[in-house]
Amino acid sequence: MRFRTPFLFALALLAYSVSAQSPQLHFPQRVEAGAAFSIPTSGSGAATLYIVGPGGALRRKIQLGTSLAFGADDLPNAGHYTAVLVGGSSTQSGQFDVVPSKPGRLSFLAKPSRLPVNRATGISGVVYLFDRFGNLALDPQPVSFDLSDGSGRTQSRTQASRNGVAWVRMDSAVKAGPATFQASVANVREKRIVQQVPGDPCSIRMTARASDQKVVLETDPIRDCSGNAVPDGTIVSFTETYQGSQSTVDVPIKRDVARTELPAHNGAVISVASGIVMGNEIRWNGGL
Repeated sequence: MRFRTPFLFALALLAYSVSAQSPQLHFPQRVEAGAAFSIPTSGSGAATLYIVGPGGALRRKIQLGTSLAFGADDLPNAGHYTAVLVGGSSTQSGQFDVVPSKPGRLSFLAKPSRLPVNRATGISGVVYLFDRFGNLALDPQPVSFDLSDGSGRTQSRTQASRNGVAWVRMDSAVKAGPATFQASVANVREKRIVQQVPGDPCSIRMTARASDQKVVLETDPIRDCSGNAVPDGTIVSFTETYQGSQSTVDVPIKRDVARTELPAHNGAVISVASGIVMGNEIRWNGGL
């Protein structure tokens, strides 16, 4: 049977008052969470065992002179415990610690979920190690981190956990696309997907041709510096400067290129840019 506060407080006072002068129950110094174990008792007759620990208390009727047996899941919470055995001619007490068992679950956080390609240490991963009862596994553990991208390239790091936590930083891939980020300890694994998108345009080159009274402008396929196609919808600006005045048209990339038309003014200077990346300039002379 288990109890909650305020009864826990009364049990804790009882345990404190008897622990110093009572015959001792010989508990193991450390018990792994979820482990089965038993201890002997002395005397005869009926008695009641109280165990006070993190977040709750356990009460059990027993016969003195027999062993106290604890099942695999009787004490799942890690922490310090005090036991008091009331009955017979004396009160017996004991103290012991329940420690986390081996990691059985990982809480894995990967950031960001989306980033440009070719960013050094651009991806971070943090993993928290828990046993199957939810206790933070504090003992150092080797944690393997693997980041695999669509090109088949895999980055691997192994970090020792400290106080139940391990972290790492990885480079984003050269090739755009989803990457699988995995953290593992022994046979326990967690995966996250990181979307790697093309970076900014590396260079822009446009061509011009005459069409009636217009200049038709079109870029070559626009790529980032790793050769990935810049996403459709990225804005490209075409600017025409003529006799001290300027006119600009913003055009989204469609199927890797940007196209537009501007008035055909002989002697006009036409430039192209996307963000901070400047392209070539054309001085329009009627298409000659």
